[in-house]
Amino acid sequence: MARTFEGLRLFALAALVAAPLVAFAQAPQPEQAAPESADTSSNAGPNANETQGAALATQQLSAQCSVPTNEIAAPAPLPTTVIRLEGSQSLRILAIGSSSTWGVGATSRRKNYPSQLEAMLERVLKTVPIEVVNRGVSGETAETTAERLRIEAALLKPDLVLWQVGTNDAVQRVSVENFERILGSTVALLRKKKIDVVLVGLQYTPKYARDEHYFAIRDALKRVATEHNVLYVRRYQAMEYITKTKANLQMMADDDFHLNDLGYQCMAEHIAQAITANLFVRRRKPAS
Repeated sequence: MARTFEGLRLFALAALVAAPLVAFAQAPQPEQAAPESADTSSNAGPNANETQGAALATQQLSAQCSVPTNEIAAPAPLPTTVIRLEGSQSLRILAIGSSSTWGVGATSRRKNYPSQLEAMLERVLKTVPIEVVNRGVSGETAETTAERLRIEAALLKPDLVLWQVGTNDAVQRVSVENFERILGSTVALLRKKKIDVVLVGLQYTPKYARDEHYFAIRDALKRVATEHNVLYVRRYQAMEYITKTKANLQMMADDDFHLNDLGYQCMAEHIAQAITANLFVRRRKPAS
């Protein structure tokens, strides 16, 4: 009976999202080979509705930003988001972090990733009002952002938090232990308040391509995401893939550290894909 109900619930959600899904990308879709398969490990295989939803979600990326699905994110539950969508209720998203959230390097505020993401999600979820609130502050580490996040969450009451984090902690040599502790405790607090969390990882830049501390912070971020079973957008891997396979594309601003308009477009597309695909591919149990 439970499996039948879950199948009906997924079918209803698929009907809501699937129809406008192909309008997601900002550029025409290229003809290309099927992307690499995503992480599908589970005790039971995906049902037909999950498979259909995941397949549709992989069609979202523009030619410039196209990345194999398993380079972007692995599935994790977004229970509050699902409930809001099933009820056709408005969805408030808090985007918080540092310069990559604020949009340093973009030619205008409309080109930062939260603004582009809001437009993308509005095209996909046409029947659901979407609001993405940008609370990025340049130069912040996880500790400073965590303090703001507690206040912002109480004031804004978001359904979903996108926390872009890790780059400044790595560059400023914050200890891995301190970073992991603060990140984990803040994620746990948000989850207790029934706020969905998506962790958006470090950016890729050749400046830190061989920096051991950079990798250590990235690994700590992955551990926290795994421990708390939250959606983790692997920004480093996605950017690295584009950099190495599409050498003619420039995603970085003149300082070779912050993103340009295309870089923010790809960031927004990858996050949007991770969220929408995750509405279908949800085969892990929520963390206790």
